[in-house]
Amino acid sequence: MNKPIRAMAATLLTAGCALCTAHANVIIGGTRVIFPAKDGEVTVRLTNQNTTPALVEAWIDSGDPESTPDKVNTPFLITPPLFRMDPHRDQSLRILFTHSDQPLPSDRESVFWLNVLEVPPKPSGPQFLDKNYMQMAIRSRLKLFYRPAGLAGDPAKAPNELSFKAANGAGPVALVVHNPTPYYVTIAQITVNAGGTSHKVDPGMVAPLSDLRLAVPDLKQAPGTGSAVQYDCINDYGADVVLKATVSP
Repeated sequence: MNKPIRAMAATLLTAGCALCTAHANVIIGGTRVIFPAKDGEVTVRLTNQNTTPALVEAWIDSGDPESTPDKVNTPFLITPPLFRMDPHRDQSLRILFTHSDQPLPSDRESVFWLNVLEVPPKPSGPQFLDKNYMQMAIRSRLKLFYRPAGLAGDPAKAPNELSFKAANGAGPVALVVHNPTPYYVTIAQITVNAGGTSHKVDPGMVAPLSDLRLAVPDLKQAPGTGSAVQYDCINDYGADVVLKATVSP
């Protein structure tokens, strides 16, 4: 695939989402990819639900949403990286770990992103002859978690281990989320109760063994100790897990 198509993909995807007129026809089996280091490879299934073929290109980046296959440098290989998908057919992507020059941490997960770019065929037929039209290339982007062998704890229980504190110091009101586990935890929705009212907190992904500051846009004063927190996390299977906690001292 030529570079202009790659460069346009992200822009076209953004425009399509904003106008709600572009929808991916090549569907990825799952909303995230878990890569157990002990396995050495994983398989991701794609399905073309459209009545026309599509050209598909896949690559993995380390966090740059503007990435293109010719510029990424990650320790993974995808096969096949570029292929045609006929209508109503499946295709398996094999993702293999290639052991980079810079070893990944062995005491915690690392996160990457799987990109699947779908380019539809050029319209044909007399109705398109000498006509102007816009063709949408759609890119889907999923998190890929590289999970070293022998990590402590249970990834399914990692969301339960999060703790919350009100942010100290000047600046907008925020909660500081502490993740003591070696696993990434994605918070899809979160609210905090202050003064008898539930307030939305900006969601986010908490890195392993780290803290993350999440803003509470409509609060003027930090929630007190013991304030109720409800948060929805996404597990390995893409399902929501609803949990409750309180603000710690």
